Amino acid sequence: MLTAKQHELIRFIQDRLEETGISPSFEEMKEALDLKSKSGVHRLISALEERGFIRRLPNRARALEVLKQPEDALPGTRRGLAPDNLVTLPAAAPKRLEPANDVIEIPLHGRIAAGMPIEALEGQTSLPVPAALLGAGEHYALEVSGDSMIEAGIFDGDFALVKRTDTARDGEIIVALVNGEEATLKYLRREDGKIRLDPANATHQPQFYHPGQVQVQGKLAGLLRRYH
Repeated sequence: MLTAKQHELIRFIQDRLEETGISPSFEEMKEALDLKSKSGVHRLISALEERGFIRRLPNRARALEVLKQPEDALPGTRRGLAPDNLVTLPAAAPKRLEPANDVIEIPLHGRIAAGMPIEALEGQTSLPVPAALLGAGEHYALEVSGDSMIEAGIFDGDFALVKRTDTARDGEIIVALVNGEEATLKYLRREDGKIRLDPANATHQPQFYHPGQVQVQGKLAGLLRRYH
């Protein structure tokens, strides 16, 4: 059994997810329920979450998922007219939709060279990234330093979005950890038993290493760029 406002909120969230795939903002929920402040929305969401009707998706903004609908109405009641201002809704199969326009916080690991290798993973913060830019798997971000990948459209100051993996095919842009301590962003090539890391800048030369010197740390999944 839910209160009228709890029932109204879960219906509003479910309707919005079915229509757009995007969970409503707290401001939209406040206006839809005619509440005076967002704190009232927080209380309703917390109550629904504690009772297992919804959950907040981790590390995401504006991300709510409806896990189940309220149970059948009590005998002799109609929806919206339950005793003691309690309202129930006939059970329905839940639609577990994740917002399509959501934002994910991924780790931001320092700067990576798009020139000569530099030390990587200089501490860790986080970077908000549109979920649509990322596919399945674990991701992290690195700030690009240097100009060796400009012909691939990767510029100094860009944020490389990297899918974590330890394998890659020839021709893919990878994060290569060299000699266990320096990282660089380059095209991967295998040539005559060696690893060749190719730049995308005609003024830069390829780098050659023995296979044991190079460890694949991930491959490029996308880019973010800030305009000033």
